[in-house]
Amino acid sequence: MSRLTHSELHMVHRIGWLRAAVLGANDGLVSTSSLVVGVASAGSDHQNILIAGLAGLVAGAMSMAAGEYVSVSSQADAEQADLSRERAELAANPQAELDELTGIYQARGLDPVLARQVAEQLTQGDVLAAHARDELGISETIETRPVQAALVSALTFAAGAVMPILVALFSPAAQVAWIVAIFTLVGLAILGALGASAGGADMVRGAVRVTFWGAIAMAATAVIGALFGVAA
Repeated sequence: MSRLTHSELHMVHRIGWLRAAVLGANDGLVSTSSLVVGVASAGSDHQNILIAGLAGLVAGAMSMAAGEYVSVSSQADAEQADLSRERAELAANPQAELDELTGIYQARGLDPVLARQVAEQLTQGDVLAAHARDELGISETIETRPVQAALVSALTFAAGAVMPILVALFSPAAQVAWIVAIFTLVGLAILGALGASAGGADMVRGAVRVTFWGAIAMAATAVIGALFGVAA
């Protein structure tokens, strides 16, 4: 009699890189497009528009990498501090920690006897891992990885920023703002739908919310660019 097994890949397994990837690509597309639209609306020539776009790509990618690294590192530091404290508490008073874990399982619906048995069996192996998972909510599935988050953010930002630059490169200078804006809105809709799909959410809702805020950002920079262009 054969035994059938299957593996499951839940959305939470993707949370570490998915968040950084979606944020990086979306920010790269929106911020670079907004920059290009703003500079183009000010009446700048083709060369200055492209220089602004490339500068925005490089600066934005570096900023995203640094910001994501610092942010995720801070979270990792907090997790390590909690684990160190928990390790000290386990060494100082293991019985109290076992009682605490038992209480957690009782709160989740197990009767006192079964909760005690579960707590004792789970702590026979890696006791710190058991407390980290069930008391602190720290597990390998959602473990913070600063370097991974930084690299993903930088690469996806650059990938998102390339599109408006390429569109601007092959567009007439007089129509750069409108053409980039249209392509960006389409790109944002696709990106929002893909991000929502990867995260198991509604694709239409994801596309609409990303496109809406991207349109607001480009409209704001277009107005500012036009005002400064007229003043100049």
